[in-house]
Amino acid sequence: MKLTIERSVLLRSLSHVQSVVERRNTIPILSNVRIDADSKSNVRFTATDMDIAIVESADASVGKEGSVTVPAHMLYDIARKLQDGAEVQITAKSGNEKLMLESGRFAMTVSCLPVEDFPIMADGDLPFNFTIAASDLRRLLLKTRFAISQEETRYYLNGIYLHVSSEGTPCLRAVATDGHRLASVDVSMPDGSKDMPGVIIPRKVVGEVLKLIEENEADISIALSETKVRFAVGNVTLTSKLIDGSFPDYARVIPSGNDRPLSVDRRSFMKAVDLVSTVSTEKSRAVKLSLKEGKVLVSAVSPDSGSAEEEVDATFSGDGFDIGFNARYVLDMADQVEGDSIEFVLSDSASPTLVRDPEDSDSVFVIMPMRV
Repeated sequence: MKLTIERSVLLRSLSHVQSVVERRNTIPILSNVRIDADSKSNVRFTATDMDIAIVESADASVGKEGSVTVPAHMLYDIARKLQDGAEVQITAKSGNEKLMLESGRFAMTVSCLPVEDFPIMADGDLPFNFTIAASDLRRLLLKTRFAISQEETRYYLNGIYLHVSSEGTPCLRAVATDGHRLASVDVSMPDGSKDMPGVIIPRKVVGEVLKLIEENEADISIALSETKVRFAVGNVTLTSKLIDGSFPDYARVIPSGNDRPLSVDRRSFMKAVDLVSTVSTEKSRAVKLSLKEGKVLVSAVSPDSGSAEEEVDATFSGDGFDIGFNARYVLDMADQVEGDSIEFVLSDSASPTLVRDPEDSDSVFVIMPMRV
């Protein structure tokens, strides 16, 4: 194999595929990226961790067709450090056991592993296909991923539940929860998605897809079955296994009887929570909200650090009461609010609180209180 590729093209492709590769692998071949040069003007880069496979095509001048596998992170680091605008020559030597990379006065030789050992992830039958705008997919994933559970034992919460909701006007909905907070976001239902099954997209896949669509404003093609999903973004295809489990009945968590609204300026409130929580116990990060007519007092107490409080103007009426929240959860949720104000719809100090963005009726958040 012999090819020439522009350094920025090589770097962009490697930046996408190498992020799938785990830094520590018990199976050596999974540390490698597969390079296939099978046409005169195109090269393919493939990486997999056996659960996710990503393939990216790139323009290149191919002098001799062939395939090799090389350490993904090493090749990416080299490409990152090469001079911008440089041409890179890649040549397979000694029956594809060695790869030589040259650029300007730089040259390196790296050992390859057999192409035959590189696992191919079969797509299988993906009967449900639809296209979604990049902005809609970005919105679904970005505004919910903060609530994905990090607890591996509750594996069915380690992703985003993507499904069609028939409540009111049918829509495509993304939901994530870790048991302490919940995020639900709707977008218009894309053509062709009506009959899709509800699927749980793993946390790692969510991150990889968001990286891809950051650089792409074109529509995204999604194909899925009950076990796999494939995202096609420009010249990149990402295929992944789905989480095999049942997502809980999240609708039961969203309170419908809360009748005590609290509205605050989002930036002032976030600043107060962030500032006051500095003295709270590191493990719980608890802050107390003391609700009063026309204001809310944000406070925190730590046996070791002391106490802190800040008052924030608010729209609230009725009998006041105290309620506690994890400060990090509150800040994560407030980050998803696009408007200038944020609305908490409360019931009492022990019940789930509904959080709304007054400027976005298609987003709903829930946060559980904690004792303070």
